[in-house]
Amino acid sequence: MLPAGELERKLAQGRPLRVKLGIDVTAPDVTLGNGIPLQRMAAFQREGHTGVLIVGDYTTRIGDPSGRSATRPVLSDEEIDANAQRFLEQASTIIDPERTEVRFNGEWLAKLDFAEVLRLTRIATVARLLERDDFSKRFAAGTPISVSELLYPLMQAYDSVAVEADVELGGTDQLYNLLMGREVMQAYGLEPQLALTVEYLVAWDGLGMSASRGNYIGLKEAPEEQFGKAMRIPDSLLDQWYRLVMEQPPPEGDPLEAKLALARYIVTRAHGDEAAARAEEHFTRVVRERQAPDDVPDVQLPDGDPVHLPALLAESLGIGSTSEARRLIAQGGVRVNGEVVSEVDVPRADLAGALVQAGKRRFARLTAP
Repeated sequence: MLPAGELERKLAQGRPLRVKLGIDVTAPDVTLGNGIPLQRMAAFQREGHTGVLIVGDYTTRIGDPSGRSATRPVLSDEEIDANAQRFLEQASTIIDPERTEVRFNGEWLAKLDFAEVLRLTRIATVARLLERDDFSKRFAAGTPISVSELLYPLMQAYDSVAVEADVELGGTDQLYNLLMGREVMQAYGLEPQLALTVEYLVAWDGLGMSASRGNYIGLKEAPEEQFGKAMRIPDSLLDQWYRLVMEQPPPEGDPLEAKLALARYIVTRAHGDEAAARAEEHFTRVVRERQAPDDVPDVQLPDGDPVHLPALLAESLGIGSTSEARRLIAQGGVRVNGEVVSEVDVPRADLAGALVQAGKRRFARLTAP
């Protein structure tokens, strides 16, 4: 938290603080990692403060490349609105909607005339903007950086001016932007916000959890998926997951029991106690005992012979894409009647009435029309 001692000084003013968090709506799902700053916002809300969620509808059209080697894709207005609504619905798993103010930064950024934009740009030099780590690396590598991207930190900082933020939350890679918010607020005659960063949740593959990487647990994902993914966490990451997700130290003793408790917590928070119990029973039966679940859905085989298995898996068993299904087949992760399948095109007669398993948790009974 920067600067040191600033939070205590603001709290001593005896008024509710305005705690800002800018949300990324380039992806439709909110991950458990996204939930860490939301948990910090919820902690402030429990003490009577106001959470201010900034939906970057306007800045998303520019793209913030934080920690990336290239710009993010530009979304349509419809995609931005749909993703924003989905984010807000999922975020309510953690934050208190009654104490949350939701703002779209198009409210103020779309109204800035060119003179006001120039006033904003005079606050920071190009050299200062290029201090940001991802910009400096791209500049050194000769990778193009658009002027609109250089404006992004200033636009995010102007969000803090518009909502008069007292605290801004963000990941460690957002520290530069958060500190820029202090400079811009001061230039506009406002009391600067303090910057509160949270560390990134590391997924089972050793990388930061990210929807774009696919190594994530969704805040409102299906209970069985949440439970199964949580059980993949290596023992070495239990301390971080307990500290960030459950906000307590892991229990002493068997790491397996610690993982089970963590998985129960994640599912219970999203779906309730009964769903957590069912998810644990499913995990025990399907993963630990290697049995098929009781409620295997029926999936109708598509027309044609042979059947293109990657397309079937993607369309009917919830595998993300045909390319992902191909990788799963190549890795020996697809079984038909318990036997590993290595071919992508399978005779229709071999699939009619068969039990297909994709990965550890997806099952279906194939039926012919």
